[in-house]
Amino acid sequence: MIVTPELLQTFSILEPFNGPTLSRLAACSSLQRYARRSVVLNAGEPEGCVCFLFEGRLQGVDFTLDGREVGLYFVEKGDFCGELAVFDEHPLPEFVIALAASTVVKVPTKELRREIMVLPEVMAMLGRRLAAKLRHMTLQRSLLSLPNIGQRVCYQLWLLVNEQEKTRSGLEKVALEITNPPTQKEIAIMLNLSRETVTRVFQALQTRQIVKRDGPTRLIIVNPAILKQLANGSDDL
Repeated sequence: MIVTPELLQTFSILEPFNGPTLSRLAACSSLQRYARRSVVLNAGEPEGCVCFLFEGRLQGVDFTLDGREVGLYFVEKGDFCGELAVFDEHPLPEFVIALAASTVVKVPTKELRREIMVLPEVMAMLGRRLAAKLRHMTLQRSLLSLPNIGQRVCYQLWLLVNEQEKTRSGLEKVALEITNPPTQKEIAIMLNLSRETVTRVFQALQTRQIVKRDGPTRLIIVNPAILKQLANGSDDL
């Protein structure tokens, strides 16, 4: 499959570019497919590209000193990663792996930087995106310091609930849902826990009717108020 200007324009951050700019970027871009658990971007190596996810799901991961994998963030369809090099030209500090079979559009960093520098609108969007990712990763790291395992898992679930859902629920009396939730193994990686530990927490949450599964693509938060209390440490499993 050839990278076309129309394909690039499906990514929201590239929408402000005009036709000639998109054509230039498309001409030097490539489309690659990755199997599940394949490495899309390597830490510490100059990849020279920004990755735009056309299909699938990716995750940024790091490793502790004892070799345990820690999840940092997810990359969903239509999103991108590797943008840090646009600013400092340094290698990515974390790995990016495919959580499912994925199709990625790779746009050369140097060419993308050249086009972004003359379009303040896109530069501002990229800056806001980096700020949001930094805040998220800082919060994600802070979760690892919580000594209470149940609280750690509940806080992670609370973070996964869309902010609009939280607002719509008012006083958290209305059931919420997490669409396409991470698997228990993925949550374990994010929180530096074993999958068995996360499974036990989920069993406790389901026993108390706080959460329930609705197939592989939906996790229903039946009692958001209690989940929030567990996340804040004011209640305990």
